[in-house]
Amino acid sequence: MAMDPVVHFEMPLEDAKRTIAFYSKAFGWRMQESGPEMGNYVLATTTEPDEKGRPKMPGAINGGFFPKDQSKPAQYTSVVIAVSDIGESMKKIIAAGGNVLGDPVEIPGIGPYVSFLDTEGNKLSIMQPKQM
Repeated sequence: MAMDPVVHFEMPLEDAKRTIAFYSKAFGWRMQESGPEMGNYVLATTTEPDEKGRPKMPGAINGGFFPKDQSKPAQYTSVVIAVSDIGESMKKIIAAGGNVLGDPVEIPGIGPYVSFLDTEGNKLSIMQPKQM
């Protein structure tokens, strides 16, 4: 069985400006706010990307911050795993004892994405990047 890599991290935020200021000053990350069309997500570049937007340094990942929404479950820090077929991966998650949290959503220019809980109650996500 091929391994699906961790490709992204996500963390909740309450104040985008404060989050951007902190991570820029503390770690030198490049932070970029998206607009309402992208859910006010804040992208975090933690390592230099190549021309396809993938990290140049092996093992390094970039990430982002999402506004907290108490109407949604599991608003925790999580990692995102790249998969080649999101539908098949959802079936594997369920068969292994996990719980998929809703239906995949399409992230414009990126691909389908869905969160899940593992058997220990940890929230993670999977996405099927268009580059795969």
